[in-house]
Amino acid sequence: MFTAYYPQAVYFPQGAYFPPAGDYGYRATFTPVWATSFAEATEMIKEAVQGERNDELFYDQLIRMAPDRAQADLIASIRDDERQHNRMFREMYAILTGRQVPPAANEPPERFGTYAEGLEKALMGELAAVENYRRIWFGLPPGIYRDTAYGIILDEQKHADKYNYLLGKNRT
Repeated sequence: MFTAYYPQAVYFPQGAYFPPAGDYGYRATFTPVWATSFAEATEMIKEAVQGERNDELFYDQLIRMAPDRAQADLIASIRDDERQHNRMFREMYAILTGRQVPPAANEPPERFGTYAEGLEKALMGELAAVENYRRIWFGLPPGIYRDTAYGIILDEQKHADKYNYLLGKNRT
């Protein structure tokens, strides 16, 4: 018979090893390459908010070029999610820093020639946002703000999937 008492660590017959709770050993000194301080994370949140207006104008341009209503509605749903992300990041920044995000300079939205080029730029933008938001996530303390950033990351990945679908549908 197999006893269930393990004073130091847990070993299972399949070879899996689980260190005792709280024993992080060498792993406590591990620093991922995307490690971000809290100050860097809040600065990145401010930059993310300031870039959202240009993104909204970019998506509006893409919606107008969509070849059918279904594609326009799909892009509009992504744009609406981005508006919510903007609101959440604004609130997080205000609560975490005690300051409001300053208004961004009005820059013209990025231009593109064809609908497919716009979809490709949108796809690359969503993937870049995942990378940036992951760095923000890493710099936030555990809790609601970190969980919110994680939810936004998941939305950005979902948006990238949708743009990839649209890009495939519109390639000739």
